[in-house]
Amino acid sequence: MDFRKLAEEQKPSFLKDLNTIISINSVRDEATAGPGKPFGNGPKEALDAMLSMGKRDGFDVKNIDGYAGVVEYGDPDNPDTLGILGHLDIVPLGEGWTKQPLALTVNDGYLFGRGVLDDKGPTMAAYYALKLIREAKIPLKKRVMLVMGCDEESGMECMNYYLSHAEIPKTGFVPDADFPVIYGEKGGAHIILESETPTAIRSMHAGIRPNIVIGKADMTTDKATELQKELFAFFLKANSLEGSWKDNEDATTTWHVEGTPSHAAWPYKGVNAAVQLLRFAGAAFNDKLAHALGWLTSDWTGKNLGIQQDGLYMGMLTQNPGIVDIENGKTSVLLDIRYPNETNGQELLEKIRKAADGTEAGIHAVLKSDSRPLFVDPDSTLVKTLMDVYRTHTGDAYSPAITIGGGTYARKFENFVSFGPELPNDVKTTDQFVGGPHQRDEGIRESDLINAIAIYADAILRLAA
Repeated sequence: MDFRKLAEEQKPSFLKDLNTIISINSVRDEATAGPGKPFGNGPKEALDAMLSMGKRDGFDVKNIDGYAGVVEYGDPDNPDTLGILGHLDIVPLGEGWTKQPLALTVNDGYLFGRGVLDDKGPTMAAYYALKLIREAKIPLKKRVMLVMGCDEESGMECMNYYLSHAEIPKTGFVPDADFPVIYGEKGGAHIILESETPTAIRSMHAGIRPNIVIGKADMTTDKATELQKELFAFFLKANSLEGSWKDNEDATTTWHVEGTPSHAAWPYKGVNAAVQLLRFAGAAFNDKLAHALGWLTSDWTGKNLGIQQDGLYMGMLTQNPGIVDIENGKTSVLLDIRYPNETNGQELLEKIRKAADGTEAGIHAVLKSDSRPLFVDPDSTLVKTLMDVYRTHTGDAYSPAITIGGGTYARKFENFVSFGPELPNDVKTTDQFVGGPHQRDEGIRESDLINAIAIYADAILRLAA
């Protein structure tokens, strides 16, 4: 079947439905959480909207207590299942948008909006792929389950609940990363650097999610001297940064630095504003704790933490200090670490403790969480089939299956891989800024997302027919 033609015919309906989902601010919100909405009003609204679309189009749908939802196609008694895993929650909107973050903007061949790439757009593409198959009345040997979670961006609590309360598909893919096929994902550890060592920093609260490079940060200290203000101006210029300071009425000074946000899987694409402020405070105030923290966390490869490592399959370990909290003599820095499959969270903790002890700044490291790496045999039937689908639809016979530093739902299930929608070696065709996941003006080429519908439909057909 010509799924590309069918997908193009569905484009007006697809864009309308996608706009409905993009318009919902589905950031996790503890303040509005409750029974049936464990992650707050926004994620619940997005899940309800998707399940309503499923009912509208004749699918069987299930609501897993607000943690996730399922849209199914096929014999409900068929135990042989193919799963597609997407998520409907988003990271906070952030600042600096030139488009409306909560509306689908079509401009110069691109689609913009928070979640259009991560992961509402790809999830909707997978939904429409299944919709095309249903409307074409293609018989399948497997029951297809589109599972949509509501807490991927804040720890995947949704999938932890799903795995213990709902049916688990036997194999499948996750439309939440890159093409051609991602058969491996780095492990993910959250390690906290804690200290009660006195510091010149009176307060600092920076970062909104561990998996986002801190794009801007403020720090309050005792009232600064003129020399310290001059040093700040020099520091900003020497590091090509934008920033400011202001004296407060309570005899304190607040310092502000503008960095560059990015997904924590690629910290080298961003500039961590909080780390820059720690480095400045360490030098300008001769602050032992700030100096130690700034030095330990300044290298995204983890070199100063003693954890630098280059994996055979998965490449370099990365680290991002995603949350910094300093108040009332207590300091906490949460590190988001993506590591190759040759190591684990406990080994990293021991190395970081050794590095922290070497600073003599009273820093103690604690392992908060550890998620094992994902690794599926690149010679498996699943990977080979999806690679063939990708090559058929793109003509790209050279790009290999890969591993990534990002974490998707695939790591929570057995025999799952990530599959699109971003293309390898993509060349931007517009002069406007097109943001990636977790960035301002998040976007994707319209034709790529429409083509993803065709690719996902063909993948479902080959894996389930």
